[in-house]
Amino acid sequence: MSDLLEPGRNCWRIERSGRASVIIDACYYYRIVRQAMLEAKHRILIIGWDFDPRIILDRTHSDQSLGDFLLELARTKPNVPIKILSWRVGALKLAFRGRALLWLARLAWTKAIRFVMDGAHPPGCSHHQKIVVIDDSFAICGGIDMTGDRWDRSAHADDEPGRVRPNGQAYGPWHDATMACDGPLATALAELARIRWNHATGEDLPAIEDGEPLWPDELRPQFEGSRFAIARTAAAYSEWESIKEIEALTLDLIARARRFIYAENQYFTSPRIAAAIMRRMEEPDPPEIVLVNPIRADGWLEQVAMDATRLRLIQIIGTADPGNRFRIFTPKTEGGQDIYVHAKLMIVDDQVLKIGSANMNNRSLGLDSECDLCLDAATDSEREAMAALRTRLMAEHTNSSEEQVRDAFKRTGSLLATIAELTDKGGRRLEPLPFEAPEGIAKAIAETELLDPKSPDAMFESMSERTLFRPLRGRLKVLRRRGRHLPA
Repeated sequence: MSDLLEPGRNCWRIERSGRASVIIDACYYYRIVRQAMLEAKHRILIIGWDFDPRIILDRTHSDQSLGDFLLELARTKPNVPIKILSWRVGALKLAFRGRALLWLARLAWTKAIRFVMDGAHPPGCSHHQKIVVIDDSFAICGGIDMTGDRWDRSAHADDEPGRVRPNGQAYGPWHDATMACDGPLATALAELARIRWNHATGEDLPAIEDGEPLWPDELRPQFEGSRFAIARTAAAYSEWESIKEIEALTLDLIARARRFIYAENQYFTSPRIAAAIMRRMEEPDPPEIVLVNPIRADGWLEQVAMDATRLRLIQIIGTADPGNRFRIFTPKTEGGQDIYVHAKLMIVDDQVLKIGSANMNNRSLGLDSECDLCLDAATDSEREAMAALRTRLMAEHTNSSEEQVRDAFKRTGSLLATIAELTDKGGRRLEPLPFEAPEGIAKAIAETELLDPKSPDAMFESMSERTLFRPLRGRLKVLRRRGRHLPA
């Protein structure tokens, strides 16, 4: 049993996987999940933040939409129910997606398919878990929804023809990650998904006791027999208590790191995470922390709120980081397009892996429903698999071979030096996040956490009570005593 993982505090439970593998980018994920659903014999359960039946899953071999695929499954396997749960507000966006509502009507008229909009949470919260369970014996948990603007190949080519919305409009490069598993870990995720279904619908789905082992032939296992923790976030609602396991686990991982943290995440707006990083940067020999972020949030209002908060936190951390050991990078295509980072992944010292749906923001750590998986390696093969995964990701972002990444990291012992050595200004690359101090309305929104509250109660606090700096006060006092200049 790992001394890091404590059920009841920083995770829900720990279960052994049969096989497990991280799937990088939605092109591969959609192909794998389609293959898995074709093998279903008892039930398909899809739990997500968003869902769009118009998308094409396997764009390499078929032009069949997700909706047509599910209808075909319902016709050929009428005794295999298909349950789909999507966040209510996200599902309502289907009204503005052309023929999407007609698709939902077709699915609703099909006896074997049930589509439900999840509103079982306090006002202002969202259901953000992304879990697919087949026959209670195979599960996928991570950051990818079955919706638009997600599909991309790992090459993230500037002129990728498959990167189009159902209406034919092109969208930009997109990077993502999720994890597939079977064995007792998949059975536990199935239980979690059934609980969420019950919260949203009141219906108790029976456990499937005789589900046969199911593993897509194309998917190579990276971990076998490994013990993974399942960590959750959920706001208190009705008779259900607040759960903040992911926040506790993330803070523990930052405190535990000795050499480095490599992380990919959509956001960086949590002051509690920033305070934990500051504590490490104040040490005589802090770990390197490399965070791969999108250059900006998706949507104008999110850009004003989330990006400005990120910049304020970078300003503050910088006062405690004279060695510049904490760095945020943003990925670019060969032609200089921004690659949107939607993955939620962390690798610590090639010893601990965390992957799931949770972002490094207040919502994911205390407000929305989330699910992450975490492995604290107990064997050399698990550590080697984590190192290989980190190498694979760094190779993707720097347009390098995995051998080049391994050699550079072995020689330098540094993530930052490896990135500097391999980043080709003329190719796909990681660039330091540009910094421009937020001002005016952006600064005010950031400092009052207007769009990123820490809890349901925080949404109803007066503006004078809302402050980004509350979790940082202790660190700021220490820095002032040391005579450090703090940003205004």
